[in-house]
Amino acid sequence: MSAGTEHVMVVHEQDPYNAEPTPSALAEHALTPVGVFYGRNHGTIPVIAPQEWRLRIDGMVEHPLELSLADLKQRFAHREVVATLQCAGNRRAGLQAVRDIPGQHPWGAGATSTARWGGAGLADVLAAAGMRPGVTDIEFEAPDIAGEATPPQPYGSSISAAKATAGETMLIWEMNGKPLPVEHGGPVRVVVPGHIGARSVKWIERITAQDHPSDNFFQASAYRLLPADADPARTGIGDGFALTAVALNSAILRPDDHAVLPSGPTTIKGYAYAGDDRGIARVDVSVDGGRTWLQAELEEDLGPWAWRFWHATVGLPVGEVTITARAWDTTAAVQPEHPESVWNPPGYINNSWPAITVSVHDVAG
Repeated sequence: MSAGTEHVMVVHEQDPYNAEPTPSALAEHALTPVGVFYGRNHGTIPVIAPQEWRLRIDGMVEHPLELSLADLKQRFAHREVVATLQCAGNRRAGLQAVRDIPGQHPWGAGATSTARWGGAGLADVLAAAGMRPGVTDIEFEAPDIAGEATPPQPYGSSISAAKATAGETMLIWEMNGKPLPVEHGGPVRVVVPGHIGARSVKWIERITAQDHPSDNFFQASAYRLLPADADPARTGIGDGFALTAVALNSAILRPDDHAVLPSGPTTIKGYAYAGDDRGIARVDVSVDGGRTWLQAELEEDLGPWAWRFWHATVGLPVGEVTITARAWDTTAAVQPEHPESVWNPPGYINNSWPAITVSVHDVAG
């Protein structure tokens, strides 16, 4: 955690460190400051000296490589991408309100953040290694040891070869124009725009080209969507399906849930995000529980891989008021209405309509 940011972070666990910004802090900046960016970890954060870091590229390649950070900077063109990362457990607290999800962090809407990332295209690095025919998946391995895996193992994951060689997928050593801090994966991490944050592996040390998905615990057993009636204690490797692209989602960041507000015009603010390269087409806001809707104004478009902030000014009646939002993406998909319809045992991908309740008093009274 950066100094001076304690008051804006909700810490779910100290070691491994897992924390998210408060909604109001997240609403401050379209590009999330480093000290406000959420942290999701499965093991103790490793500290690796940049000059000692090495990346190995192996597997189904013609020319296995071992690269230092200096090699990456010198051999490959520097590029940037503005991209949102969203944890698969974002907004899990809404699912836990429906039914208990033991052993999982009660993430709010702050397990989502956006940065300007700088580094090299993963496609360029894989091209230098010379991928052989038949490669279907690219596996990532990091040094942090995850105790929740049985037996404990380094964190790992994989993405399709098609996504790995797409222009937006990168090896990153800069975050918002500065060296990537260790708490966010420095010296070097992978960023896979449009995919769940679990695929953007931090502290990357090995990349393997292969003809099958990773058998790492976090690909084969965790970060998989199970049916609502599944018993997590009895599920096995490969059950459910692996999570890849982020589902269309949105959140209300201001005002705070349970805020006490004066009657009259009030500005509602939030974010909307759709995975892969889907854009946000519209956001609607309701102050009567979804019976009627007002179209919100979309703020700056940061690019195809980033969220859109939105705002709407509404008149609030006196009393208890439920404020609801819903987002539509450029494929005309809309968020599902109820968290009950998306509840699942691990508590992933809660993309139901966000709602808050505020108390409104009469300023004239």
